Formats: sequence, C-alpha cells, structure tokens
Amino acid sequence: MKYITGIEAYTGKKKTAVTLGKFDGLHRGHQKLVDKIRGYASEDCETVLCAFDMHRESIMTNRERKERLEGRIDWLINCPFTEKFRQISAEDFIREILCKTLRCAHVVVGKDFAFGHGKRGNVEMLKRFSEEYGYTVDVIEKERYGDMVISSTYIRDALAQGDVKLAEELLGYPYAFTGIVRHGRQLGRTLGFPTMNIEPEKYKILPRYGVYACRVRIDGQWYNGVGNAGVKPTVTDERRRLFEVYAYGYEGDAYGKEATAVFCDFERPEVKFATVEELKDRVMRDMQYGEEFFAGK
Repeated sequence: MKYITGIEAYTGKKKTAVTLGKFDGLHRGHQKLVDKIRGYASEDCETVLCAFDMHRESIMTNRERKERLEGRIDWLINCPFTEKFRQISAEDFIREILCKTLRCAHVVVGKDFAFGHGKRGNVEMLKRFSEEYGYTVDVIEKERYGDMVISSTYIRDALAQGDVKLAEELLGYPYAFTGIVRHGRQLGRTLGFPTMNIEPEKYKILPRYGVYACRVRIDGQWYNGVGNAGVKPTVTDERRRLFEVYAYGYEGDAYGKEATAVFCDFERPEVKFATVEELKDRVMRDMQYGEEFFAGK
C-alpha cells in the first residue's frame, strides 16, 4: 500500500475505485466502503481511500489507520482539510480531483457524503455527473448496531462513558492506543507495584478517565494488565493525560519504549484520594479485579 499526504501527491496512472470520508476509527460502517472498493480491484483498477484530516481529537490516528489498512488497498491518501481544500467547489472536486487526478472509474460513498465548498456536493450530484465523466457511483447504506446507526459520534459517546465493550462492537476490533512510556513520580515502585506511564498522541481520545482491565504490548510481548486512564489527581496537579499500567509479569525497563494498550473492561472512574495510603488500598483492589477479570476470560 502506498501512503501519501495530500491528493496533489497522487501519482497513480490506472483507473481507480475511490472512497472518501473522515474514516475516524475505521468502524464497521467504514469497513463496508473498503470492502466495496476492494471488489473493484483488478490489474487495470487500483483502490484508493481518501481520509479527510480534520485536526481534532480522534478515535484513530493516521498511523493506526495506515496499519489497519495495510495490505487491503493500493493507496491511502491523508487529506489535510486546509482552507484551500475547503474552498474547492463541488463541481471542481468532481472534475479536477475525482476524475482528472484520481482517474476514478468507481466512486463509493455513504448516504450522507457531502463535499465541496459549503458542502454543496452530495450523492445526487455525484450521480448526475457520473454519465458525463464516465464513472459509477455506489451509495452504501449505514451499518447498524441494533436500532442505532454506527457512527464515529456513537463510538465517541461510548468511550466517554467508559463502555469499551460497546466501542469494540461498533468498531469491529478492540479500542487501543500506542504511545511512549514516560517517566513518572515512581510512586508505584515505592508502593510495591511498579507501573508504566504510557502517553497517548496529542489528538488521540482516551476513554472515560478511570481504571480498566487491559492488554499491554511491550518489548514485543503481550501482558495482561490493569491501568488508570487520566491525570492521576491524587499525586500530581500536572493534568497530563497518561495511562498508568501495571502489567502482570513484566519485569523490564520500559522507559522511553513504545507500548500499545488495549482496553478490555471498565472497572471504576478516576478518583482523587485524600491520602496516598487510601490510593494504595484502592490500587490493591484494582489489581485483584484485573486478576479476576483475566481469570474469568
């Protein structure tokens, strides 16, 4: 898969099957669009996904999107939503971007796809221009979970409630993040349970602040763990977002290393305790909860 930033960097010469959108999370609804363009793939037709980068808190980072799409499509284009891009008229978007630059033979979008300055473009306009420019249009129905439409907003709401199990159902995979292990106050080490402080990327959403059963990948190995997502209000006023994890059985030096944390289950919200002793007592119970959770699995 070729990964580029900006549609102007596209250099493909073949006809394409294109899908476009924010693709924040690549949830089960997004995956239907990906599957559809993959169905058009051939020696003469490459698959292209254009992800509009809105520069805000996200369910998925650009790197995570790239990793999840690797080997599934031919081109992944990260499209920064600049002012210049915002000013492109809907007609020019079809003519200059879809047809002239991307050489589209097939366009695959969701029912509510909008594009161009003022969002004047919609699926009806795509269909209206399709005969003139010689491409097909597939409009994909929304994926549902029960009676609810799966959307990035729905997933954000689930994460805000700490409902990582629902988020996993909507995404089609567990919610996770990757970050660098940072130095902390080493309080856990002095209390007898050394932890690692994993710092998420700037715009990556952490779920509801609190304690979770989790899986952690460090040094190429996976460990069961229990961790607190939040700002550790009992021991610091920094307000720095971290996921402080105790990984059962890990004995290495994690500082400065990259770690991935997968959220499995929510136990309780983050609390500011009156004393460090109260914190220690609660953490011991959290660790027991984690052991029982994974024993039950």
